[in-house]
Parts: sequence; C-alpha cells; structure tokens
Amino acid sequence: MTVRDPGLPARVRIHEVGARDGLQNEKTAVPTEVKAEFVRRLAAAGLGTIEATSFVHPKWVPQLADAEELFPLVRELPVRLPVLVPNERGLDRALALGAREVAVFASATESFAKANLNRTVDESLALFATTVTRAVESGLRVRGYLSMCFGDPWEGAVPVERVVRVARALAEMGCDELSLGDTIGVATPGHVTALLTALNDAGVPTPRLAVHFHDTYGQALSNTLAALRHGVTTVDASAGGLGGCPYAKSATGNLATEDLVWMLDGLGIETGVDLAALTATSGWMAGQLGRPSPSRTVRALSHQE
Repeated sequence: MTVRDPGLPARVRIHEVGARDGLQNEKTAVPTEVKAEFVRRLAAAGLGTIEATSFVHPKWVPQLADAEELFPLVRELPVRLPVLVPNERGLDRALALGAREVAVFASATESFAKANLNRTVDESLALFATTVTRAVESGLRVRGYLSMCFGDPWEGAVPVERVVRVARALAEMGCDELSLGDTIGVATPGHVTALLTALNDAGVPTPRLAVHFHDTYGQALSNTLAALRHGVTTVDASAGGLGGCPYAKSATGNLATEDLVWMLDGLGIETGVDLAALTATSGWMAGQLGRPSPSRTVRALSHQE
C-alpha cells in the first residue's frame, strides 16, 4: 500500500554501489564477466547510476584488479557509470578507458586516513586536490566520498565540526557531490539531522549531499528517512546488501537496495527501479557468491516465490 508523505522528496536517485563497494569486500575475486553481467542486470532493473569499479592499485584491493578488463564491457550502457580513483594514476587509467565520472575517497578521521590511505587527513586532501582539479579540467563529474562521518572504530564518536571541515574542503576543491558515509553503521537519525544541518550552516547545500549508510545496528533505513526529511535526494545502496569495508573490520553490509526501494515505493517516491527485476538480480548474484542474500526484502520476496 502506497501512502505518500508530503514532507518527503517526490523522487530519489539511488547511487548503486554493489558492483564496487559490495564486491570489493569479497574474500575471493568474482570473475570479470560475472561482474559485467551484474552491472548489465542492475541497469536493466532501472538503476540509472551504477558505480562500476575502482582504479586502485591491485595490491590494496585485489578483488577489483580487473578494472581495465571490466569497464570496456559495460561503458556503453545507457546509465551513469562512476568509478573510484585514489590518485592521479588512477585518474589516468580511468580517462584512458573513457570514464565520464569519478570519485575520490576521503576520511573524516586521522585513524582511518592512516589505515586506508597511509596519510593524514590533510595530506590526503592535498593529494585529492590535484586529482579533482585534473578531473574537472577534463570535463568529468566528481564525487567525494567522506568516510567515518559518524563513528570510527579507533577514535569513537566523530565530532560534527570535524566532518564539516573535511566536507567543505572536498566541496571547495571541486567535488560536485559529497557522499556522507556511516562506515561502521553507528549513526542514528538525530545525529544524521545534526550533521546535515551543520553542513548547510557551513555553506554546503543539501542538493550537493548524498548519504551512505551501513546497517550494522539496523539503523540504515531510519537514517535514510531522516536524510530524506532534510531534503536529501541521493541515497547510496548496494544490491542484495553486499559490502563492508576492508579497512574497518567492524563495518558490515551496506543498506540493501531492495530494502530501500521497498520503503520508497511504499512512500510513493519515484526511483525508476523495478523491484522484482532487482530482487531477481540480487538473487542471481547471491547464487554466484554461493550464499544467501542478507537483504530482508530479497529473502522475503524469494520466499514468496
């Protein structure tokens, strides 16, 4: 039953991260053709933005070592296909293959910056500044991921003002969109609203913000709803609830795209996504991985069938 809430956006763009953020956390590499088929099926299900891969050094994320082989297999799909680039070398690789959108991955905390990038927060921002500038000059759209926005496994709760400082730096260097990551899934709705409000007060408008929640404590949908009430219209999600973070062992899976679509459909919010086709796609990928999908909606609808 659809019950529209006039206080929520009429449409939400889902930024699908399953093919990159989801698969990078697998213990074994998924075959390139399976990844390509996954992206094709996600596109056929109506997802208009699908993060395809990462041009990071294979030493750090071996599961995505096939970026050069994968991207040409999917780049002609009629959808947005952003890719992650950690530095200028990654940007060079992405540009050579015709990527039109890239993303950089920053941290709000020193501990995670050291674990993920082997740099301080400020050193990583300096690195990203040259990468983002070159990407913008090349005509690319750039997204800035900001991890550990709510809590850090080494440092505990993250002060809002620290997140605001790094977010403003990413915006000022040229990122079109900022994705606020609850990397270990500890956020609650009040904290989400407080951070969004602080960002607005610091000059970062809501239309430039996206949210990226993990479901460690079962709060991902509640947090998403809080963000929607604030006016956010871009939500990251992972088909089948795939993913985690290889550098933060307490991070569990991302918000499942199916669970998000179920909620948005019930609220009468348009996404363009065919839930049945998406559920079938995640069920297929679960079969490829040899385990059940953690998505509650996938399990519920598959059980009905």
